[in-house]
Parts: sequence; C-alpha cells; structure tokens
Amino acid sequence: MSRPLIVILGDQLTHDLPVLTGAPENAVVALFEVEEEGRYVPHHPQKIAFLFSAMRHFAHMLRQQGHQVHYTCLDDSDNTQDLISEAERIAGLYDCDDIRVTSPGEWRLFDRIQKRRGNTLPWYMVTDDRFFCSREGFNQWAQGRQRFRMEHFYRWMRRETGLLMDEQNNPQGDQWNFDQNNRKPMPKHLIPPEPPEHQPDSLTREVMTLVETHFGHHFGTLEGFNWPVTRRQALNDLAHFIEHALPFFGDYQDAISDQHPFLYHARLSGALNAGLLRPREVCQAAENAWRDGKVPINSAEGFIRQILGWREYVRGIYWLNMPDYKRRNDLNADRGLPAFYWTGDTDMRCLKRAIEMTRDHAYAHHIQRLMVTGNFALLCGVSPAALCDWYLAVYIDAFEWVELPNTLGMVLYADGGYLGSKPYCASGKYIDRMSDHCQHCRYDVKKSIGEDACPFNSLYWHFLERNEKQLSGNQRMKLIYGSLNKMSDDKRQALREQALRFLDQLEETPAYGQGDHLAGYERRTGKGGD
Repeated sequence: MSRPLIVILGDQLTHDLPVLTGAPENAVVALFEVEEEGRYVPHHPQKIAFLFSAMRHFAHMLRQQGHQVHYTCLDDSDNTQDLISEAERIAGLYDCDDIRVTSPGEWRLFDRIQKRRGNTLPWYMVTDDRFFCSREGFNQWAQGRQRFRMEHFYRWMRRETGLLMDEQNNPQGDQWNFDQNNRKPMPKHLIPPEPPEHQPDSLTREVMTLVETHFGHHFGTLEGFNWPVTRRQALNDLAHFIEHALPFFGDYQDAISDQHPFLYHARLSGALNAGLLRPREVCQAAENAWRDGKVPINSAEGFIRQILGWREYVRGIYWLNMPDYKRRNDLNADRGLPAFYWTGDTDMRCLKRAIEMTRDHAYAHHIQRLMVTGNFALLCGVSPAALCDWYLAVYIDAFEWVELPNTLGMVLYADGGYLGSKPYCASGKYIDRMSDHCQHCRYDVKKSIGEDACPFNSLYWHFLERNEKQLSGNQRMKLIYGSLNKMSDDKRQALREQALRFLDQLEETPAYGQGDHLAGYERRTGKGGD
C-alpha cells in the first residue's frame, strides 16, 4: 500500500479536512514552522505566535485521534526553513510515495506546488471545501458578467444557502440589506464588552518565547496576546460574541472609538481564516440568535453579509484574477508607505490610535482599515504594493486571498473599479462623524487651510483633483466633482498648496520585498517597531 505524506498548512487547521478524513491509516501527517513563512513580509509577532501555537495544538489533537504526526519546529537543527523543501525532506524520511495537501489559499504557494506536481515525488492538491462557494462556482457565476458587484453575488449566495431566507426563498425582513441601519456613531454611554481571556498554556508560552527570539524586531508586541489557539477557544469566542456583542454589532459596526479597539466586533476572522471555525457554523449561529429573538435582524444580516457575502466574494475575485491582479495600479500611485505606519509617531489622532491598536493587538476593525489607514494611503497616493504588504504583515487575519482584493481593490481603487464601484475617499468630516478621535487631535477637523488644519481635508480635494481624468466620469462621484468644479481658483490653489506642503514633509519607508526594510528603517531613524 502506498504511503502518503499529508501536509497541513498553517491556515488549514480544520479537523475534518477531506485530505485528512480520506487519508489511509498509514499516512503521515506533517506540519512545518519555517522561517520563510514568517519573513516574506515582516508578520506581526502576535500573528506568528497565533499560527504556530494553533498549529502545535492542532498537531496534539491529531495525535490524540490516532494519526501519525511529524511536526517540524522552527528551531529544529535539520529544518530547511522552506515549506516545499521541508515537505519533500520529511516525505523521504518516512519513505512516502507522494505528498498530498489541501489547495493553498495563496497564489505564491499554489504556484510553487503546481510546479512540483511533475516531480519524481508527486504532489497532489485536494479541493478546499471550507468555503460556501467553490472557486469553480464563483467562476461560473462571474462568466459573462461585464461588472462584478458584491451585492449581486451576496443575493445569489443567500438563495443558494437559505441563510436568512423564508420558505418562499425571499429575504427575511423583506430586505436583502440593512446597511442603512448600521452606520451609527458610538454613543458615549455604551461600554462594549471585553473579549474572553485566553491564558497562554505551556505550548503557547514556548511559542511566544520562540517568536520573541526570531521575530521580536518585527512591528508589534506580544504583550497582552489573547487569541484563540484551539477550536474549543474559538467556539468560546463565537458564543461570547453572539451573546454579548452581536445584538449591538449592526448599529455600531462602522463606529470608531479612541479607547476601545474591539467595540462590538467579533474578533473571529483570525480563527476563521486559520480554519479553527467553519464559516457555515458561524453564520448559522448568528441566524439562530435572530430566530430565537436574541438579536435584531440588522445585526444578524450585517454580520452574515461580512462572511457569506464579502469574504466569499473577495476570495472569488482573487482566484479569478491572479497573478495579474496583484500588479494592478490603475491610479498610478507610487508613494512609499509613510514611516509612521511602523511607529504611530504622528499628530493625526485617528491614524495614531489605529496604528497603536494594530501594534498592540495585531487588529483593527474594518472601518479603521478602510477609512483611516486605508483612506489616508489612498489620498496620499501610496503604492498598492507598499500598502498591501503592510496590511498583510500587521493583521492577524491577513492572508493574501482576503487581504489583496480588500486593499488593492476596495481601499486603493487600484483595479479601476473592478471590485468596488467607487473609491472610498473621505475628508476628516467622515472620521469626525463616526469617531471621537477629533476631539483629542491637535488638528482642527473643521479647517482645511493653515498649520492646524486637518490634513485629511486638503488631501481629499487634492486626490480628487489629481485623479479627475480617471474618476470624474464615475456616476457615483458626479456630485462631488460638481462641488470641486464650482470651487474658486484661489481656493483650489490654496488647498493644493496645503496638500503638497504636507506631502513634501511626509517621511516614507523603503519599498517592500527585501526582507530587511524595517530593520533598515530602524537603523536610519533610531526608531523601533515596538
């Protein structure tokens, strides 16, 4: 009987993967910690600790289930530090006849494995069944469409899955989307719930020491690490969210707080993207809470849409268009990443707090990413490669299949409207409306000109002016370009000069891709990422 090596990747920690459930009794199951996966961008120490700890706990569970498991630790003396090489080395060690793996979520690994399939030791990829929509299913949905819109895909997925649908397959509440109910700023009297605490066990503590030794110079801190590293912990987080946060999630999902990093958000995306939770059980839990009268429909629908709609949609976009999608830069943005993205050293309070929360938790919720760090990068003309790599590095839930379309397409509009219908650009007025940052800021959000004027305001108008040729024909931007065209020449000139003065003094970091860009920045400035 042939003996396969079953490779489990760090984002495939799901107990009922087909590659596992269909494995013969003599199979060897292998998991690898390798330097390459921690350094292709400088991942946040909490992200690396989360994945390594979850992998070690998953290996322990597999052994308890009777699997023969090989686990390569990062500091093993014979570790090749490359995933492909390590898999082939271990296959030889156990006299395996082939290597089997669930299809990777990222193109770079998928492409490398594809190129090994004709090797003397063959590789086989098994379809990943952990999504509502298969890659083939999305391709069929997309076929013949000139433009893709998430809302159309989401409605199709609702009908396909039956989630929040009635017996006639119509949407519950007679609406597909309750987004108009979900844009309330955070009221002062509400105090959001604290997330459950996960005390690091011996395995996690060992991993944290390892990560501090090997990756401690990366942006971020391990202090306060509190992520679920087992399925049991992830299910506990899900239950806590459903009971304590989901009832308010809909109303306040777009709100931003100066002091509370998590608000009513689920903090489940890391566990979902690593495989500790399946999306169907998460969506089903939210629907059940609505059916039981425990949460309003706008909360249940808004949450389910993030997973059933947006998460599935961006994965489909990613695989439909890679690898060319990653090279898109339709607005010709070429500025380097602002240096303070690594330090938080800025007087702009909204950016400072978003970056500090990212440093401390490897987390910022979707509006902080889209409308604060993302919006600022869009307005400044930061290159897609620079911002995409930063997001991929610093967030615990960031894997390229979900991060790249969100950043390149939605945040930076670098795909020319392929994914989203308009750029999500905004002045300081939006941040003032949705957060309490501005009252703590040295800049005046109501001013556009002068030393104390909020930089977002002049940058906003400069962005519109700079990209007028590409954007003025967009129907959703007709109104704002009408305002720009009515503006006096003197005012436009003053806003332009204000924006250019700000951009001229904006320090940038080197381009990504060399592996030591952050260390180089620290040597130049004397500023560390911690």
